[in-house]
Amino acid sequence: MNHLVIIGCGVVGATIAYELAAIPDLKITVFDQNYPAQASTGAALGVLVGIISQKLKGRAWRRREFSMQRYESLIPELEAITGRKIPFNRQGILLLCYGEDELEKWQNLINLRRSQGLELQWLNQEEVKTQYPQINTKNVVGAVYSPQDRQLDPTLLTLALVEAAQHRGVRFEFGVKVESLETLKNTDEQQVCQRVKTSTGELNVDWVVVSAGLGTTPLISQIATENHPKKPINIRPVLGQAVQVRCLESLGNGELEPVITGNDVHIVPLGNAEYWIGATVEFPEQGDEILASSEQLDLVLKGAIAICPALENATLIKQWSGLRPRPDGIPAPVIGNLPGCKNILLATGHYRNGILLAPATADEIRGMLTVDG
Repeated sequence: MNHLVIIGCGVVGATIAYELAAIPDLKITVFDQNYPAQASTGAALGVLVGIISQKLKGRAWRRREFSMQRYESLIPELEAITGRKIPFNRQGILLLCYGEDELEKWQNLINLRRSQGLELQWLNQEEVKTQYPQINTKNVVGAVYSPQDRQLDPTLLTLALVEAAQHRGVRFEFGVKVESLETLKNTDEQQVCQRVKTSTGELNVDWVVVSAGLGTTPLISQIATENHPKKPINIRPVLGQAVQVRCLESLGNGELEPVITGNDVHIVPLGNAEYWIGATVEFPEQGDEILASSEQLDLVLKGAIAICPALENATLIKQWSGLRPRPDGIPAPVIGNLPGCKNILLATGHYRNGILLAPATADEIRGMLTVDG
C-alpha cells in the first residue's frame, strides 16, 4: 500500500483527500497545524465564476469547466454521505456592465459559450431594471446572466469533505505542524522524499502533496533552493476582507436571487435577507505583513450600496478577513511536481480561485499519481 501525505486542509487539500481516497491501495494522512478551513478558505465567498469567466480556452478554461461539472455531482454526493446540508446557490451570477466598450467582449463570450453548449444571457438596461428592481441601473448599460454558475459555503463544504474522506478511510491530524520534508537523491539526481517530520513525530511516505497555501514556501524553500537556486517558488499573501449583513427585507423578488457582481464587488444572497459583501484585494507594502485597511473595506461597501441602495440600511452581522496565497512571478495556481523532486507534488497558490478550482486540482493530482505511481 502506498502512503500519501497531504499537507494543508483548506478546501483544496480536503478535496484532494476525498477524491484520492477512491484510489485502491492508497493510504492517506492529512496534516494541518490548524483545524480545517481556518485560513483563506474560511474567508472566501464561494462564488464560482466559471462559465461567465473570460477564460476562453486552454488549461485555464478546462479547469473551470471540469470543476463546474464536478460540483453538480459532488455536493449531493457529500450530503448523502455525511447528512450535512451544504448551501449551494443554483440561481447563477448576474454580472453588471458599466461601459459601452465592454459590449463586444461580452457578446463574443456569449456566442462562444453557446457554441460550447453553455448558457449565457444578455440583458439590456431596461431588462435589468425590470427583473432586478433592487439594482440601481443609472450607469448600467446591461448585464450578463449566467444561470449555470454557482455559489457555495466554503467552510461547510470543507467540513463535509473532511467527514466524507474519513468515511473513506483518510486519517486527519489537526493541530500538527509539518516541520520538514526529509529527502535523498536517487540515481537520476532527483530528490525523493522518504519521511515527513512533524511536531509529533516522523512518518515514512511514498508521496507528498503540499496544499499548504502560505505555508508552502517555508516548507519547500530548502528543497527548492537546492534544486533551482535562481527560481524559488514564493507564495505571497493578498488580504481580503468581507462582511455579512442583514437587510430589512430580501433585496430580490423572492423567486430569483443570483449572486450580483459589478466592479469586482460581490453581493451574495444567503437567505433570510442576509448577504455576504466582499471582497477587498490588499497587497503587502513591505515584506509579507498586511494590516487590514478600513478604507478599502469602506470602498467595497460603498460599491455594494451603489449597486443595491437598500444595503445602506443593512445591519452589520459579521466582519472577517483572510490571506489568499498568490504565487510571485508565476501564474496561479501552482499544480505539479516540485522541480527536481520525484514524489513531492504542489497544489497551492490558488489566489482567488481555490474554491472554484479545487475539484480540477484534485483531478490533476490524481492523474499524476496514476501516471507515475
